Amino acid sequence: MQLFIDTAEIEEIRSLNITGLIDGVTTNPSLIAKSGRNIISTIEEICNVVSGPVSAEVTATDFDNMILEGKKLSSIAQNVAIKVPITFDGLRACKAFSDEGIMVNVTLCFSAAQALLAAKAGATFISPFIGRLDDIGADGMNLISEITEIYDIHGFDTKVLAASIRSVQDIIDSAKLGANVATVPPKFLKSMYNHPLTDKGLSDFLSDWKKTGQSIL
Repeated sequence: MQLFIDTAEIEEIRSLNITGLIDGVTTNPSLIAKSGRNIISTIEEICNVVSGPVSAEVTATDFDNMILEGKKLSSIAQNVAIKVPITFDGLRACKAFSDEGIMVNVTLCFSAAQALLAAKAGATFISPFIGRLDDIGADGMNLISEITEIYDIHGFDTKVLAASIRSVQDIIDSAKLGANVATVPPKFLKSMYNHPLTDKGLSDFLSDWKKTGQSIL
């Protein structure tokens, strides 16, 4: 499973990218607004740090302006994936971009029917928002299961990108259900390597080692 970081904070991206565990980055208008930075320069800087896909979202809602914005964003770097909403015009734009060989991340997916259309439109990624479904009492993981089953049966190449992650368990559950990617807030990625038994074991090892009076160096 690939792990993307869901942030527009460049220093967070730098600090996590050096681990070699990061496969890409996703941004959206809200994350750009939170960063307080210009979208073009931010995406350009992220692409200079990360070699994997970097999702940059259009803000237009009509087809013509989605195309204009998407082409400007895709011109920043070859690893930019244009992010479009799963609307009628968004699907049209997805088809147009994919026909030109441009990566597309279709976002705000809340149903298997939407995911089927995105795959037919040539989406590189489909982003089901599992956390937002859970927030309203629906089952986000069931949506992941439905999409992966449909894509496997019909041989679609579109990758399932689990989004709106609310916990580390969401990442694990998505991976078990066959999601290709999870886009993860930095705090959850950092939580993935923490465990109290790991901390205790390390403390015990170091205590025992100190008693030997040895040094490896």
